[in-house]
Amino acid sequence: MTVTEHSRTVDLDPNRHVPGVRRPGFTDTLRAEWIKFWSVRSTPWSVVALVALGAGLTVLVCALIAADLADGSASDPARAFITWGMTVAQITAIVLGALVVTSEYGTGMIRATLTATPRRGRVLAAKAVVLTTTLFVVGTVTAVLGYLGGNWFLQREGVGLALSDDGVLRALLGSGLYMAGIGLFAAAVGLLVRHTAAALSIVLALLLVVGNMVVLLPGAWGEWATKLMPGNAGSVVATPVSFDPNLLDPWIGFAVFCAEVAVVVLAGYPVLRRRDA
Repeated sequence: MTVTEHSRTVDLDPNRHVPGVRRPGFTDTLRAEWIKFWSVRSTPWSVVALVALGAGLTVLVCALIAADLADGSASDPARAFITWGMTVAQITAIVLGALVVTSEYGTGMIRATLTATPRRGRVLAAKAVVLTTTLFVVGTVTAVLGYLGGNWFLQREGVGLALSDDGVLRALLGSGLYMAGIGLFAAAVGLLVRHTAAALSIVLALLLVVGNMVVLLPGAWGEWATKLMPGNAGSVVATPVSFDPNLLDPWIGFAVFCAEVAVVVLAGYPVLRRRDA
């Protein structure tokens, strides 16, 4: 082999990009995550399921309960039912959040992602922006659709709700906020375990099983554990009035929920940064 005077060895720094190639900025990473997010079939199906469950079940429940609310035989107020479907729709937000992370580890796509963008914090931030923005918009639109459809049945019985009624507008926006938060929570758990089934099992068990069973703890332990569980603390902001009057106030509960999500995200970041893909 002939070695010319111009031949030289290029020392690659693992923390930097390929010499001569423009390093991707955050906008490039965000665009790449957006394309990946919407190019898999699970995303549109999850969004459709979220809208169908969230709005559809709210309308169905309001249609079934409207007469009981009108004659006073229902013990809960009409405001408790106007975003009822979002309690079920949160499952699709959890699935979507977990898949944003775990599907890349399952297919090996994460290696290409981290090769193109060596700064792993930037990848995590871009995934979080794409996921939370999508779930906030879809969650809010779903809650509004459920309100419009469900309120039509309530108005026919004379128990309809106006947007200016206490907590209604907050619950519609809060539904989007809670969907974004719970999706990010599932994504952070996905960073820790890197497996779809494990991430879904942990998050769904924590929210739907443990969150309802901690009330069995004796005395103040049970009372505060119930208030502070992520699903209980965060979901209050998504309803005008909760079925459980012992939970935290809406914005206080949502602040606690955001702190819990932040803790899990901060726990997942070192795992993403230090462990091999």
